[in-house]
Amino acid sequence: MTELLGLLQKYFDTALGSPDGVKKLRKLILTLAMQGKLVKQDPNDQPASELLKEIQAEKERLIKEGKIKKQKELPPIKTEELPYEVPKGWVWTRLGEIFSLRCSEFLLF
Repeated sequence: MTELLGLLQKYFDTALGSPDGVKKLRKLILTLAMQGKLVKQDPNDQPASELLKEIQAEKERLIKEGKIKKQKELPPIKTEELPYEVPKGWVWTRLGEIFSLRCSEFLLF
């Protein structure tokens, strides 16, 4: 991670000065964040699999109360769909498993 930080610092001005430099830098930072490479991972953090179980339980409760409708089950994620490995404790999931878009509202479960 320190090598990555050193490279970013070394080429930061060059990246900003090049055409589409800011756009490319934003894309790089987002990619690194999604891969868990921007900050050191805390082994004491709750695993994502546990958080997903909590989200599913909350969705089931809201369905029973009639506040949301049961959604069509989403297909499992196939290995060939994974663009990269994620840090230990992280898991891949479909966005529809963790939120629902209704009109212009976001409902986080």
